[in-house]
Amino acid sequence: MKQEYQDLILQACGASSLCVGAKIQTLWSGYGEIVRLHLEGCDRPSVVVKHIKFPEEAEHPGGWNTDRSHRRKVRSYQVETHWYQNFSTSRNCRIPACLAACSHGDEMLIVLEDLDVAGYNQRRTSVKDREIKACLRWLAHFHALFLGVAPEGLWPIGTYWHLETRPDELEAMDDAELKAAAGDINRILNECHFKTIVHGDAKLANFCFSPGGQDVAAVDFQYVGGGCGMKDVVYFLGSCMEEKECEKRAQGLLDYYFTELQLAVKKDVDFAALEKEWREMFAFAWTDFHRFLLGWMPGHWKINRYSKQLTKEVLRKLKL
Repeated sequence: MKQEYQDLILQACGASSLCVGAKIQTLWSGYGEIVRLHLEGCDRPSVVVKHIKFPEEAEHPGGWNTDRSHRRKVRSYQVETHWYQNFSTSRNCRIPACLAACSHGDEMLIVLEDLDVAGYNQRRTSVKDREIKACLRWLAHFHALFLGVAPEGLWPIGTYWHLETRPDELEAMDDAELKAAAGDINRILNECHFKTIVHGDAKLANFCFSPGGQDVAAVDFQYVGGGCGMKDVVYFLGSCMEEKECEKRAQGLLDYYFTELQLAVKKDVDFAALEKEWREMFAFAWTDFHRFLLGWMPGHWKINRYSKQLTKEVLRKLKL
């Protein structure tokens, strides 16, 4: 790590020295890495650094190496930096504090609080009911906090699969009926009366759990932006449940989300109208992501019977 970056971190944390610890992960398509740094001489034993370095040639696992893809990723890191520097949340939707950030040429650096030290040191690849509800509770409080808030400096429309940023994937789709309806589905979602800020990539891997699994914090805000809260909910549920579980449990978990959302929204919000609109958007949001997968990776495990059934329902509604 460059000395100027080390100096920035030492100054931001009031530390006397640092040493580079374990690499937590490589960023998507080889765009850098996330590492833990151990500190001396301050009250923080460690920080997590997201070090972005734009590659000369990206290595996309799906083969989507285009200029558009590169521009989207560059913008996503700019958005994430802006998010951490200008937005804050409550203890009910915990995120890591941003301690410093800088950008120079083809490199960017975001220095974040170490959530492991803060008590969120567990990661999950599979979850039980308690942990699913902890994530849905986080999302409900997040959406309530930002209900009606303009996504200034963020993506105007959040999520990484947003139609207007994914024309190549749309073109690659074989499903002619869904391809033809994609614009209408996108428009209906975007014209929701009740808008919030969505996380935009609220998969299970982006939640950090407390040891008991009842509390969570979220990371990875590259695709945070405006939109209907259902986009986060459907993406999260699809990230941690297979088709039979979705068929069996999705509606009950959706009920739980709305119970938490009602507790979290301000009293002047017409909650009955909000719930009615967003429940109607559930199938539209699910179908919107299904549309992306069909073009991006048609063999993906999330393309299942439950997704296809919801898509049929949406296409039938559009014909009425």
